[in-house]
Amino acid sequence: MQIVLQSTYAPSNVLTNVYAGAHAMTGTVPNQLSTHDARASRAPRSPETIHARLKQQILDNRYPPGAQILESKIAADLNASRTPVREAFIKLQQEGLLEIVPRHGVRISALSPNDMREIYEVLMSLEPSAVELLVARQPAKAELAPLVDACDAMQAALGGPAPDLHAWAVADERFHMSLARLCGNKRLAAMIMTVWDQAHRARMFTLSLRPLPMQSTAEHRAVLDAILAGDGERARDLYFAHRKRGGIELTAIIERHGIQRL
Repeated sequence: MQIVLQSTYAPSNVLTNVYAGAHAMTGTVPNQLSTHDARASRAPRSPETIHARLKQQILDNRYPPGAQILESKIAADLNASRTPVREAFIKLQQEGLLEIVPRHGVRISALSPNDMREIYEVLMSLEPSAVELLVARQPAKAELAPLVDACDAMQAALGGPAPDLHAWAVADERFHMSLARLCGNKRLAAMIMTVWDQAHRARMFTLSLRPLPMQSTAEHRAVLDAILAGDGERARDLYFAHRKRGGIELTAIIERHGIQRL
């Protein structure tokens, strides 16, 4: 049996703030206006603002995978003129989140099991390097507070009688995004964040299908301990093993449940 999942996941303000820190996003997307009101109040908005808001809409699954949407509708939804919307489309297509369909607007990108496998292969190459760079620059302990807080939050989310998977996912996102920002290489961080965004919906779709992430939480803590100890080689190796195991687990779940599109 083949399954196509439609997500009901809606990130909390905390998760929105994680992306705000990682991508300099601003605010939330305003509700769609009536045609008359939209025309009356529409003002030019920068392509950067439109890109950030539309990207968050896609990540939040307000525009689901495979959906085909007209440029005019998105412009109305965002209360913006079409020119910055078109420019945002180009950047989002480069980031792999949508495909521009001439004369038919855009199609929101969907991920196949093979896409997820490729994404995790890329992350296995990029993120361990970021960890090693982070350790090499010998950051002050205070700089690493976001990583410590994220690990503590992951443990707390799983520690009660009723594990809070949503809170765990928020902390997991915060750990990985913080690590990318702290590595000291802006280009590498941007590459990691782009690929991470592509996999965002798949992780949220499958969160409840995975085993309770106790092992993943312990692996995050082990990476953090190696970073705090200044052992870049160990931190890199632990991170690589963590990402490899996570990718195998996620793709196995997708294939086992016959999920063809995420």
